[in-house]
Amino acid sequence: MKIFGTDGVRGRAGVDITPMLVIKLGAAAGLYFRKHSITNKILVGKDTRRSGYMIENALVSALTSVGYDVIQVGPMPTPAVAFLTEDMRCDAGIMISASHNPYEDNGIKFFDRFGYKLGEKAEIEIEKLFYDDALIARSYKTGSEIGSSKRIDDVVGRYIMHLKNSFPKDLNLQGIRVVVDTANGAGYKVAPTVFEELGADVVVINDEPNGYNINAQCGAMHPLALSDEVKRYRADIGFALDGDADRLVVIDNKGNAVDGDKLIGALGIYQQSLGRLSNNKVVATVMSNLALEEYFKEHKIDLIRCNVGDKYVCDEMQKNNVNFGGEQSGHIIFGDYAKTGDGLVSALQVMALMTKSKKKSAEILNPFELYPQKLINLSIEQKKPLESLQGYQEYLKEIQNAGIRHLVRYSGTENKLRILLEGKDKALLEAMIKDLSEFLKEKLC
Repeated sequence: MKIFGTDGVRGRAGVDITPMLVIKLGAAAGLYFRKHSITNKILVGKDTRRSGYMIENALVSALTSVGYDVIQVGPMPTPAVAFLTEDMRCDAGIMISASHNPYEDNGIKFFDRFGYKLGEKAEIEIEKLFYDDALIARSYKTGSEIGSSKRIDDVVGRYIMHLKNSFPKDLNLQGIRVVVDTANGAGYKVAPTVFEELGADVVVINDEPNGYNINAQCGAMHPLALSDEVKRYRADIGFALDGDADRLVVIDNKGNAVDGDKLIGALGIYQQSLGRLSNNKVVATVMSNLALEEYFKEHKIDLIRCNVGDKYVCDEMQKNNVNFGGEQSGHIIFGDYAKTGDGLVSALQVMALMTKSKKKSAEILNPFELYPQKLINLSIEQKKPLESLQGYQEYLKEIQNAGIRHLVRYSGTENKLRILLEGKDKALLEAMIKDLSEFLKEKLC
């Protein structure tokens, strides 16, 4: 059975993510990281879910049993764990979080010593170790070789300083009112502190985590409450984080949610204007709107597409020596400051753009109009290779010839086929997606 999904290990706490699974996974990960160990330290952080206590204790037990010294930093954003892993010279970092999922779920994400999420090759090696019970049993340490653990609560200050250093030294946020929704998650302390120390007038909502209210009708997945507060306080801008603060949704001064592709477009051009866009290239996923690609083309910026997931964005950025990329879902990576999506780094760059331009957020974050998109999810019985379906390639060719971009892929977690079509002619789009979905239903359902 495959353990790792598209973003670490994730599932229902106490059902899929059990103490026994975590102990085996922690031991397997410890054995993997020991092959390349330099400092014999692993850093462990978590979000605010109640199940984090159960998972953290099991994880620490496993890591110390194979000889690792563990540094526990408590509730901390995922990008903070990535940063601190490298900053504190640890062999690896581990984040306990299910990101934007409800509190009943939890998960585990692994980072290498440079703060990058593990690639598929490393995950496969850990899975092999996970299923080798005899090897794990032989690897338990005894006596003085058993590892230690200690909790350090003040390392959050390092991350706060790192965030502030990502903001231009010649700017401040005096006179700007911002509403921040921390989703009752891992950013509930860090986010307001950073904005306040940079001089903003800060209104904070959903910053009282109790173990059960993370992402509950709040944060990046539910920005309506933030929109209402932005309008009520007549704020200049609003920021919504998700449970582990690696994702950002922006609400402009009119109370409108800013589309993720428009956000990437505005920030990409801003980086170019500063001369900081390496190789004049940006990485985005196959889900990003065609209008974003054409907008960048007008500004002589190449858009490189990759699979969905911020770790794939990051991989593609490294391959192409690119320092900016993101997903339309709100995971944005500024490679000069972060190794993964960081909601607060992204928010501060938005604030820098606002401050420099001296314009309202509704104006600067609406740089182009999106092309119509149609997305259909088909429930299917089996995942047959699409290339083997008779007549499938002819359908795709017809769609392409009509000037429509297509993306047809199986879900990585469900028996579903996702069909996305995108183009300038909405009526044509609707007709073609109807025909294509009927064709695929007949072949797969």
